[in-house]
Amino acid sequence: MKIDTTMYFITDSSAVSEEKLLDVVEQACKGGATIIQLREKNKTTREYIELAKKVHKITMCYNIPLIIDDRADVAVAINAEGVHVGQSDMPVDIARKLIGQNKIVGATAKTVPQAIEAYKNGADYLGVGAIYPTTTKVKTVITSVETLRDIVNAVPINVNAIGGLNKDNIYVLKNSGISGVCAVSAIMKAENPQKATAELKKAFLELEQNR
Repeated sequence: MKIDTTMYFITDSSAVSEEKLLDVVEQACKGGATIIQLREKNKTTREYIELAKKVHKITMCYNIPLIIDDRADVAVAINAEGVHVGQSDMPVDIARKLIGQNKIVGATAKTVPQAIEAYKNGADYLGVGAIYPTTTKVKTVITSVETLRDIVNAVPINVNAIGGLNKDNIYVLKNSGISGVCAVSAIMKAENPQKATAELKKAFLELEQNR
C-alpha cells in the first residue's frame, strides 16, 4: 500500500480542550500534514469514538488518512483509514485481521528484529524512536540514528522517525533514508500549528534533497 508519511502529525489532547485539539488538527491539515494519528490514552471507548468522529470529519475534508492509535475497535467503529500499534499494544497481525486488508496498519519498532517482525506480520509503515527525549511520554527510550538507518535498510516499507523532532534538530536524520518525520509537541505546542507543520515539512524535504 502506497502511503505518504512525509509529515506525520500525532495528537496530544492532555493539556488542551477538545475545541483547541480540533483547531490544531485542522491547522496541521492546512499546513501540509500527510497523515494524522489520533492518540488518546485516557478516554473511555465511547469518548474516544466520539472524538475520533469529529477529527475524522476534518481529515476527510483534506483527504488526509486518519490513523487511530492502539485501538483497532475504534478505527473500525468510525471507518478510519488505519490503526497504529506499539510494542505493548495489540500484535500487528491481529490488528490487520480486525481492520481488514484495505486499511493501513502502522507499528512502532525500536530494533531491527522488531521492525522485521512487524513487516512480516503485515505492517504498512513503521514509527522508530525516540530520536530525542520527548515530553509526551514519561519514559523515553532513545533510538540511535544508526539503528534507524539499519531499520530502513532491513524493511521495504516506509520508516518514520519520531521523538522530540522539530525543524531545528532534524538535521541528524540526514542520509538515514527515512520516508518522513513524526511530530507531536512541535505542532501541538506551537503558537501557529499551521506554520509549524509547514516549516517542519519543508525542513524535511530540504534534508531529502541535500542527501
